[in-house]
Amino acid sequence: MIRKALYPGSFDPITNGHMDIIQRACTIFDEVTIVIFDNPSKEPLFSFLERKEQILKVLGAYPNVTVDSFKGLLVDYARDHEFHTIIRGLRAVSDFDYEFQMALTNRKLGKTIDTIFFMTDEKYSYLSSSLIKQVCKYGGDISAFVPAYIEEALRLRYE
Repeated sequence: MIRKALYPGSFDPITNGHMDIIQRACTIFDEVTIVIFDNPSKEPLFSFLERKEQILKVLGAYPNVTVDSFKGLLVDYARDHEFHTIIRGLRAVSDFDYEFQMALTNRKLGKTIDTIFFMTDEKYSYLSSSLIKQVCKYGGDISAFVPAYIEEALRLRYE
């Protein structure tokens, strides 16, 4: 049986914190699918297609990773693509409240779907895509926060 997991997020942009979780998930699961979800409470800087291309570029060394995009309920995507495991990253205790609610809601809506939480490496625990975008927008050094390809894409977007 193939062990596969779904890692959803907006990934606008993908960060070194996301990369840390993906790298570790790839050692546990045979297949990891990153799904770029539309988050109506956020205004994305990059389109779905741009984010997908960025993720594929920085994860080229991981043959067991695929990337997709979706609008709608996560449990519908999981059910339609036969996923039973959702990966979520936790940076701090404050993330847990929201993620716990989401995990329980997803479990209620999809009885066969479980959520596994990965604690990000402590060196990335304060990072968020929003914070990285703000630092970049005002000319700050983001090289320690994102892969080089993503740093370039951000700088070009803000020029």
